[in-house]
Amino acid sequence: MDMQKEIADRLNRIEEERGVRIIYAAESGSRSWGLASPDSDYDVRFIYVRPLPQYLRINEGADFIEWQLDAVYDINGWDLKKALGQLYKGNASMFEWRHSPIIYRTTPEWDRVSGVFGAYFSEKALVRHYYGLAKNTFMNHLQGDSLSYKKYFYALRPLLSARHIEIRHEFPPLLFTELLERDQDLPRELRGAISGLLDIKKQIAEKDLRPRIPVISAFIETELEAQQEMLAALPDDRKRDYDALNRVFQEIIFLPNNSAQPAR
Repeated sequence: MDMQKEIADRLNRIEEERGVRIIYAAESGSRSWGLASPDSDYDVRFIYVRPLPQYLRINEGADFIEWQLDAVYDINGWDLKKALGQLYKGNASMFEWRHSPIIYRTTPEWDRVSGVFGAYFSEKALVRHYYGLAKNTFMNHLQGDSLSYKKYFYALRPLLSARHIEIRHEFPPLLFTELLERDQDLPRELRGAISGLLDIKKQIAEKDLRPRIPVISAFIETELEAQQEMLAALPDDRKRDYDALNRVFQEIIFLPNNSAQPAR
């Protein structure tokens, strides 16, 4: 099955049935991280624009679309206004969608949005997000003697992402192998254990339980403590004005083609 075509067809159907224009769509989750298991689904995230009159009403209506959730597809999207509001907050999902290595659709309108990402890059907001993800995963899923190896990566990836931000002051790569390669300070034993974990993860189902790996668990616990201190020391670096976001939003919604007709 040609999944690119299948997903493109679903995006077209969303436009036709909901009367919106999808200006960007990308893969999110394990496939965009290069960590897909044989039974991983397709996590498709998209940004859409509604017809201009819908932005000029007292009751604007829903600002998201939940389209499909089953064993194969997880497809949902945000309205442009919601997406830009989240970008203002330094939302990590927005940055991850933008940097996804698997893009299903892009447009000139999205290029305009991409142009303002740099101004709203907040080290503190992103590190707080990644630290929270890793801590939640460690406390709730990595305490037993047998566990899902998928959950190891739900702690390792955010921890390595936060380390990357701290050292390089830039958004980290999404592909886990690239993220791992760039962190030159990991001990050899730990790096070997993670490489072995990668090989196993790609061959087993996501719900399979396997023995705890002490060297990886110890690293996660130690790194959580270090990042808690690092996060507390980071200054609040969020951009506090909406000017760039308002400009992009107005440029896009007032475009001549911003009607109920979907983009192709």
